[in-house]
Amino acid sequence: MKKVIIIGAGPAGLTAGYELLKNKDEYDVTILEESQDIGGISKTVKYNGNRMDIGGHRFFSKDSRVMDFWKELMPIQGENSFDDEKLGREKPLEKGGPNPEKEDTVMLLRTRVSRIYYLKKFFDYPISLKLQTFTNMGLIRTIKAGFSYLKTIFVKKKEDSLENFYINRFGKVLYSMFFEKYTEKLWGRHPSEISADWGAQRVKGLSIKAVIKDAFSKIFGGNKNKKDVETSLIEQFWYPKYGPGQLWETLASKIEENGGKIKKGYSVKNINIKNNSVKSVECLVNGKTGTIEGDIFISSMPVKDLVVGFKNEKVPEDILNIAKGLPYVDFQTVGVLVNKLKLKNKTKMKTLGNIVPDCWIYVQEPEVKMLRLQIFNNWSPYLVKDAENTVWIGLEYTCQEGDKYWNMEDKEFSEFAISELASIGIIDKEDVLDFHREKIKKAYPAYFDTYEHIDKLIEYLNKFNNLYCVGRNGQHRYNNMDHSMATSFEAVKNIKENIELKDNIWNVNTDKEYHETKTENNA
Repeated sequence: MKKVIIIGAGPAGLTAGYELLKNKDEYDVTILEESQDIGGISKTVKYNGNRMDIGGHRFFSKDSRVMDFWKELMPIQGENSFDDEKLGREKPLEKGGPNPEKEDTVMLLRTRVSRIYYLKKFFDYPISLKLQTFTNMGLIRTIKAGFSYLKTIFVKKKEDSLENFYINRFGKVLYSMFFEKYTEKLWGRHPSEISADWGAQRVKGLSIKAVIKDAFSKIFGGNKNKKDVETSLIEQFWYPKYGPGQLWETLASKIEENGGKIKKGYSVKNINIKNNSVKSVECLVNGKTGTIEGDIFISSMPVKDLVVGFKNEKVPEDILNIAKGLPYVDFQTVGVLVNKLKLKNKTKMKTLGNIVPDCWIYVQEPEVKMLRLQIFNNWSPYLVKDAENTVWIGLEYTCQEGDKYWNMEDKEFSEFAISELASIGIIDKEDVLDFHREKIKKAYPAYFDTYEHIDKLIEYLNKFNNLYCVGRNGQHRYNNMDHSMATSFEAVKNIKENIELKDNIWNVNTDKEYHETKTENNA
């Protein structure tokens, strides 16, 4: 029996462990998790009867393996959820599926609503061509944006930065309005300093041309070309009753039932190498160091820390410098419980308390550091202790570990975030009932500094025959949950079939087949 050591109990690590244990007579699986939590940044935080989804996680994928995997763990609801029943909202329920009012292991069907908040007005996300958009922008901005876009038809910039990537697709004016400041808030860098790879991966196919085609399709009918539809236009998604962490905790229990071991509080510090093969890892546990040997190693730890931790292997200086220079952005979120929002629901969508229907609101107001606002009531009413009478929201920020925002005390940072929210007209401070802060290190792998040389690092890592890098941090790629899971599907396939080349693992989330499209929005 081969001993498999998996570093990290996030979506990638747990998926790999579960898939290997389908052959439990062949593989002895141990998962090492640095924290005391399951699910990585896809965990769900519990606080005073309310639950926080860190970053917001829609359960949708174009990869049928992923959809089948999720559905196997948590069946789709067959009866209405609390809010749908109360409001008379209809959903395509699963025949024979569980009733979320009576059962907990259930996947809800939720409606995706995300909008941009700019100039203290709502814009569609992504931007759509309709009267309300032009009204919000005003005549002068609309004319400038139109001429700016027309210029890009005839004059294209070299796509050597994220800035030029966006300008080529939207024109300078719309780029300045909806991308420049937001991107800088997100990454802490101006888009001119960020690789165009990030834009190509996250908004593949999105452009004014695609938006125009979508608008004409709505007006005149006909089928849209899938190649021209943006990747994040999904209108419906699955969601665990108690948030994403519930699914990963369910999966962790299945792994242990099948004989796998999950060790929490095991921080991998060093990786022992010999003859292009990993022999063991050294972990810090309760202040003491221990060594764990294995035959196969699957790593979802930050690739920077992985390479820096190599022992008995002289890492070439250029490779070491690339690894050390890979940047990450850290993340903070503040859960805020309020009596009500100042925002008015002017849509036709029914909601509990008639709050705005958004899951996410992208905060484009340049005077605040806040990036995005989640309304947990709309993700699942079961995330909120009293969903009929209170609103539970999440205020999202990026920062750098050790900077002034990271070092603020919980109360100080929470009050700063609440002040920002009040300053842009979303709440009144006196309506705040409670708050809670969470900090996440290395939440977002970033696409600048030494990232441009990552191919050299990948080539180096591939020479270690029993080491497989998976997941968001394991590959230093801005993966969604389904992409991270897909890297593990590919890694397990290679392990079981003795496939030496690892290109299939690294190619996940680089081809368009992995991205979402509006025309394939119904799970």
